[in-house]
Amino acid sequence: MNSPADARHNAPATQRNREPILEVLLQVLPATGTILEVASGTGEHAVFFAPHLAPRKWLPSDPNPELRASITAWAEQFPSDNLYPPLELDASTPVWPVEKEPLPDSPIVAIVNINMIHISPWSACLGLMAGAGRILPPSGILYLYGPFKEWGEHTAPSNAAFDESLQAQNPNWGVRNLEDVVAAAKAQNLRLKETYEMPANNLSVIFQRAENL
Repeated sequence: MNSPADARHNAPATQRNREPILEVLLQVLPATGTILEVASGTGEHAVFFAPHLAPRKWLPSDPNPELRASITAWAEQFPSDNLYPPLELDASTPVWPVEKEPLPDSPIVAIVNINMIHISPWSACLGLMAGAGRILPPSGILYLYGPFKEWGEHTAPSNAAFDESLQAQNPNWGVRNLEDVVAAAKAQNLRLKETYEMPANNLSVIFQRAENL
């Protein structure tokens, strides 16, 4: 248990999915450069991935100040030379902070987004795709992880139940249709490169920015 003064938050799913996600990231990410994590949440993924993905640099972000404090607290406990301080970033905004102040020494070459688009309005997914289309270099990678419907159908009863619970919390939330996400990405010059089946009926979905625009 964390002490009452401890700013760290815990997301139990990170302990279960971080190894399988890392395995995919090692296959799909560019060998160098900065990886921008959009919606880093507690920060547990950030402190785990950063040392495993060196020499790449890891830039966590979240719009929630409480979660940014959690990211900072986790980073203080598990420091890594290649882990940036968390950035305030809302995926749905038309201009992201990294566009106003680009990283001088290590440009962003990939964006990682884990378990966000089903726990946010559709506008956040569209904003993520638009931001990736603006920021990523040619051949840059966008990595998504989470549950998806395929051709309008849930891939498992557990995902259907999860979707129902999400929409009960907020009607603008819900498990997204993979084809809709792919179409939103295509509109921003991001092509679907590959999907990986993951534990607990999730998917890793890899997009790559088109080289010729």
